[in-house]
Parts: sequence; structure tokens; C-alpha cells
Amino acid sequence: MSSSTRSALQTYSAKHCAARSLRTLAQMSRRLANLFPAHRVRATPCRRVPAALRPQLRPFSDVQPVHDSVQPPIARSRAQDFAGEASPREQPGSSPEEMAQHLNSQFPPLKFPPELAARVLTHASHPDAVLRHNARMSFIGRRVLQSYLLLFMHASPALQDAHDLDLLCERALNTYVLGEHVAPRWALGSVLNWTPVHTGPLAKSLARGERAADVLARMGSDGLHSVGLYKIHGTAVEAVVGAVFHQYGGAVAHRFFHTRVLPHVLLPGTPHGLHDAFHEHALEICERLGGADGALVAERGGTAAEML
Repeated sequence: MSSSTRSALQTYSAKHCAARSLRTLAQMSRRLANLFPAHRVRATPCRRVPAALRPQLRPFSDVQPVHDSVQPPIARSRAQDFAGEASPREQPGSSPEEMAQHLNSQFPPLKFPPELAARVLTHASHPDAVLRHNARMSFIGRRVLQSYLLLFMHASPALQDAHDLDLLCERALNTYVLGEHVAPRWALGSVLNWTPVHTGPLAKSLARGERAADVLARMGSDGLHSVGLYKIHGTAVEAVVGAVFHQYGGAVAHRFFHTRVLPHVLLPGTPHGLHDAFHEHALEICERLGGADGALVAERGGTAAEML
């Protein structure tokens, strides 16, 4: 449908609605004229309705306690969250400023605005997710990671015909692997807002108002798997990569991948992480870019692609 046709239909629809409204007003006017003769209306234009005929309305203060007693507590909490009030089910968490400060300190000289940092480090399981969460950024970040890993393996001299790139990519960038081996290097657990699965002692600790990070620090590896920590942290890693790509573009994200992500998924002797055959090439590229703490912004207009 062309723009002119769409505009004409919109104009016709608006005129049709206006005409229908005018007809409705005209019908109401005729009915009022039958109920209130013209001479009476002109004689007493400000006549008040007798007190006996006035509707008896209950004051809002009398009605409110009844609604309070029957309103579901979850619905009240969601309404308070949108209104910016304190919610009884709201969990302690990091503020957007704290999240931004953490990311800025981890990845200088990159700067993350508080709103972006809060979106990246808030999981959909947290009550603050009604305002923002990291699902979109993690989706973008995962595709960025997959693209750069496939480009790396395709150009690597270690690639063989027998290698299954899809399988190698899935093992290297498994969300649980990212959460277990990359997220701790970035200390994401100290600022990530999420709600663990409430099981066993964790539920009791959270009920007492403790921070999830403090409780999880006392749990063993089995307990961390059971509450979904590695899955949530891996999603946060993907969201950080997505935010870097979104905020600074492909060149910075490329350096970020080779210096801040890939070196941490080299797990020799295990079926997880990057395949052992590619470790030497991965370390070579990392060192060429300045090592695990190398500059994320290329000097003198250089790009990561020029150095690979």
C-alpha cells in the first residue's frame, strides 16, 4: 500500500469517527431537550439538583481499606515497582551507578552509562526486570561472540577438515562455560541483580534480607549449579559483549573478544572451552593485541582486524 493511499485511508477514518461523534452528540442533545423543555432551561439555567435526588457517593477513604484487604500482594508489588515506591518483595541489589562504576573499572577506558549498565547487569528473574533486563543485550552479545569465534577458527592454521565448526563453537561459548570461567574474571557476581532458585538454605538466607552474592559465596560448586548461578552469569557475560558492540562498535568488540573473553575459555585437557588445537593461535593473537589487559581502543586509528 502506497503512502498516499494510507494517508487517504487515515484521513477518511478520522473524518468518519468525527462524524459519528457529532451524530451521537446530536442524539443526546435531542433527548435532553425532551427531558428538559427549553423554557425551563432558560428560566433556571443554574438550577441545582435537589439533595434527595443527588447520588450518595462513598468517600474514597472508606473504600480503600476494602481494596487493600482483597488486592493480591504480587499485583500491589508490581504497581509499586512502576511507581518507584519501595516494594515489600524487592530484594537488595546494586544501583545503576554502582553497576556503571564496576564496568568502567573493569574495562577502561570504556564508559558505560548507568542506564546501559543497569540493563546489562539485571537478569529477567529480578524484580527490577519490570523496568529493564539484559535479554536483548545477551542475544546480541551471543551472536557477536559466535561471529568472531567462527572468523577466528576459519582463519586459523590449526583448522582441519574433520573439525565441526558448529560443535566447536557451541562448546567454546556454552553459557555455563562463560558463567563459570569468564564472569569471575570480571567479578560480575558482586553487582549482578538476579533471583536465584529458592531452595534449601538459600531461601532462608534471602528471607532474612541477605544479599544473594553473600549467600552464594558460602556455597559449594554443586550448590551454585543447583541455583542457576553459572547460567545467569553466562548470560550477563553475553550481555556485556552485546553492550560493548552496541556502544562502541565492531572494532572495539573484536579486541574485547580476543583479549577479555577468548583467553579465559582455554581449558586444556577438558571437553569444554575452545578446542586445544586452537589454543596456540588464540594466545598469539591475544599477545599481539597487548595481552589480557591490552588496550581496547586501537591507537592511531588501527583496528583489531589489521593486527590479526
